[in-house]
Order: sequence, then C-alpha cells, then structure tokens
Amino acid sequence: MSEAASAKRKEKCENCTKQCNKKNDGVVATAEEHHEANGEASGDSQPLLSACLSCDGCVSEEESLKIGQQNLEELNRILALNKKCDAAEHKVLVVSLCPQSLPFFAVKFDLDIAEATRKLCGFLKSLGVQYVFDTTVAAGFSILESQREFVQRYRRRHHDSQALPMFTSSCPGWIRYAERVLGNLVTPHICTARSPQQIMGCLVKDYISQQQVGLSAEKVFHVVLAPCFDKKLEAVREEFYSSLLDSRYVDCVLTSAEVYDMMERRKVSVAELDSVPLDHVLGEEGDTAPVRYEGRTSEGFLEHVFKHAAKELFGLDVTEVTYKTLRNRDFQEVTLERDGETLLQFAAVYGFRNIQTLVQRIRKGRVPYQLVEVLSCPGGCLSGRGQAGGDAAGRPDKALVQQMEDAYISLPVALPEVNPLLHTLYQEWLEGQDSAQAGATLRTQYRDLSHAPTPHMQW
Repeated sequence: MSEAASAKRKEKCENCTKQCNKKNDGVVATAEEHHEANGEASGDSQPLLSACLSCDGCVSEEESLKIGQQNLEELNRILALNKKCDAAEHKVLVVSLCPQSLPFFAVKFDLDIAEATRKLCGFLKSLGVQYVFDTTVAAGFSILESQREFVQRYRRRHHDSQALPMFTSSCPGWIRYAERVLGNLVTPHICTARSPQQIMGCLVKDYISQQQVGLSAEKVFHVVLAPCFDKKLEAVREEFYSSLLDSRYVDCVLTSAEVYDMMERRKVSVAELDSVPLDHVLGEEGDTAPVRYEGRTSEGFLEHVFKHAAKELFGLDVTEVTYKTLRNRDFQEVTLERDGETLLQFAAVYGFRNIQTLVQRIRKGRVPYQLVEVLSCPGGCLSGRGQAGGDAAGRPDKALVQQMEDAYISLPVALPEVNPLLHTLYQEWLEGQDSAQAGATLRTQYRDLSHAPTPHMQW
C-alpha cells in the first residue's frame, strides 16, 4: 500500500466517514442518526463508522475465514461429533460466560441474574457442555495487572515520554483501531495486561484442562459467550495461539443473542430448564454466584485502578468515585484532589465519536489524563452489538439496555485484591505474581500496524 493510500485510509477512518459496500442488511446509520441514538450532537450526515468492525472492511481474507468458523454451526459440529465418534476422540466442551452477558439473559428470562445464570448453565449442560465458568476471575487478573502497570508507568513518567497516559486494553474494537489506524501514536501507551477473555482462555487451556481435568489442550473446545462481536476477532489474534499447547486459547466466541436465538429455535422452555450452578475453577464446591467488579457497565478498570493508585501513590483511601460528564454520558472524567491540587485525572471514553475527540487531543498534546478507559461501544460493554442491537440501522434497544443496566448494578461488587482464588492461582498456576510465567501468561504487546497492507479494505 502506498504512503498516499495509507494516509487516505487513516484520514477516512479517523474522521468516521467510512464508505463501505459491505453494509449490514443494506443499511448504514447516518452520523445524525448515530449521534441522536447516543445523545450526541452532529453536523453532518455521512455514513458513520459506529463500531470498528461493523462492516469487516479492515478484515483480511484469512481473518474472515477464521471468524467465519466462530458460530453456532461450529458448536453444533463439535456436539454432533461427540455423539458419533469414539469416546476417546471426544472434545470436552467448556463455556466461559462474560458477566456483561448475564443481564441480557436475566431480562430475556424475566429472572434475577443469579437464577438466570443457573438456567443458562442448565441449558448449556443439556447440550453436552461439561464445564461452565464465568470470566470474573480472569477479569480480576486483568484488573490487578493493570493496577500494577499503571503505578509503574506513573513512577517513570518523568523519564519516559510514553509512560502516560495509559489506555486500557480490554476492548478489541479499540485495540484494532489503535493498531491499524493510530499506530505508534498510541500503541506504546496501551496497557499490556491481556483482556479477561484471553486470560480466561489461558486459564482453561493451560491450568484447568491439564491440571484440574487431566486433558491436553487440544482435547478441550473452549467457547466464550460475550456481548460483543469484536471478541470473535480478538480470539484469532496470532499471539493468542499457543504453539506449546498447539491450540488456540479460545476456540469459538458466541454472542449473547446467538445463544438466545439458538434457544428460541429449539423452543426451549426456561421454566423447564434445570437450575445448575456454575462450575468452580478449582473444581471445588462452593459459592459460584455471579458478581461484578466496580464500574458502570463494564469491568470497571478505571475505578479499580483509580482507587489503587490513590492509595499506592498518595496514601489516600477513595471509597466512591464521582464522574463528571463532559461532552456526553460516554465522555466522563474523575479527579483526585488534595488541598486544591489535582493529583490524578482519569477519563472514560466510550464510542468512536468520542474516541475521535480523544485522538484529536492526543495529536495536539492536550490530554490531561493519566489513564483513559476506552471502549468502542457507546454505553460500554452492556451495549455491545451482540446483545443490544435494536433496529435495522444497528442502533441499540434503549429499553433493553436500561433493563440490563438495572440488572447489572444489582450484582454484588467484588474486589480482586481480596479474592483468595486469585492469590491461590498466582501461586499454584503462575509461580507467583512477579514470575516470568505470570508475565508471559497475563501480559501481551500491541503493535503499530498502521502501515501494514490490508488487501480486503474498501474505502
């Protein structure tokens, strides 16, 4: 790709004016419609890139093939093979549930989240799934590693120009955009902690399968149930394949809506499903009721890092984080002050329109924040297109999203710092928090791919 073509591609994407022949159902929301749906003002009506991968225009043919294998047909294929082939050839099916998917099923089942989770677990096991976990433990690892990295970056900020601001790394849509379009402008600033999905993949394929179940990784078929289509692309990233295990950490990602559609096609009666508790990561019996981490609609990286940094760097205990709305409810900031001095300033930036504003400020050197939690979906993970899609233009169902938010905040809040399971796994699985194994398993690197050829792109 020539420099001129590359520059044109970046300019198009950065201004959200993508013109694409691959429209979802032949409909693309205009900028005006998109902003109206998300409470934002707009002055143009060009087709808008409202989700980074909404049209797959930046996806290579190889990636398209891999993503195409992540669907219900693939799950059904494995289930059918298990019924036909010799038991020795069976795949052990493991499903990991993202906490942000659970409110969707609570609303659809008209149950509280705890009972809806048990019903969902009962359905999955009735299909032939052997183990069902939630990804809260993996999110706990990701939060703890993000906390440690932020403190390290903050302490070297005076002699490392790329230490701050730090951008969160849990959203694959944002990571795709950062690597493919923004490149070195932001990639050195992205937190190296792996996302909860990929840490859960390592936990299932490395620790649970081999140490708890006694199976090699290739004998395990690991499915993640997520609120977001972009998680499918994250699962096929090169660095998330283990040559040592000869296996991907996540074999298939299904969205909440895909699984619910499967239930509807099978005419499943929720009332008749068994209520089955989630499995325990250590294979023990005990409370596996769903919990959430602090945060509005996502994993709560901003709040957990903010409180940890306040205590670790300044000796201040923060009990409640107060958000200040700036442009809209998806662009907010939090500030730590002492005696009139601003000590920390973080921001939560959701949705690509707000991300564009952030990028413009980065280019001008006008970013006052030490950390920015970036998510590509307006409204956060609960509003992921894999469960909150509403009309033909892809605008979220506002009533459904509100119901999911109400259900989500009803979950009890957990603190990863005091979770004994995480401390046990750091020692038994990773040989300690500062070990080389912990670094290799829980961290990754993000690259500048802005000049890499992308043959499938249409602008």
